Amino acid sequence: MIWRVLHQIGKTGIRTEAAPDIGEKAEAEATQIQRALLDILGQALTIRQVDAGSCNGCELEIHALGNPYYNIEGLGIKFVASPRHADLLLVTGPVSRNMEMALQRTYDATPDPKLVVAVGDCGCDGGIFGESYASCGKVSNVIPVDEAVAGCPPEPLEILRGILRAVRRRVRS
Repeated sequence: MIWRVLHQIGKTGIRTEAAPDIGEKAEAEATQIQRALLDILGQALTIRQVDAGSCNGCELEIHALGNPYYNIEGLGIKFVASPRHADLLLVTGPVSRNMEMALQRTYDATPDPKLVVAVGDCGCDGGIFGESYASCGKVSNVIPVDEAVAGCPPEPLEILRGILRAVRRRVRS
């Protein structure tokens, strides 16, 4: 039995695709954005990600920020488990009625000055779900939003740009 499996593996070879090439320009821009964030803040940025009812497409792109291509934790931008430790809320999805109170409580538990970035078309304008008996629609219908990153789903670099815009806007005001 094992010999048949090994023979099949040897005959088939490695069946994986090559890692995506985001390009040197995009990689350099991601590093530049991360450094700009830390220069503005002078310390680490902590992010609490909240899924308010999304399809998880945006979450996949947010998780990509932690891979070796973007490596945001390597430069001091960290995701935290508690809103009490967060500087910024990264909210995805149209806010479902069942998540409305939880999102409001998460926002209230985040210490001031807090930032909120709505990610994806659903977070920005309700997406294909809009407002209904089951959905409050966009994130800004429930909590104040500092920056919206459109896309279905937005690329990781766009999410980083949105975070940088929110931080810069807060510093100016």
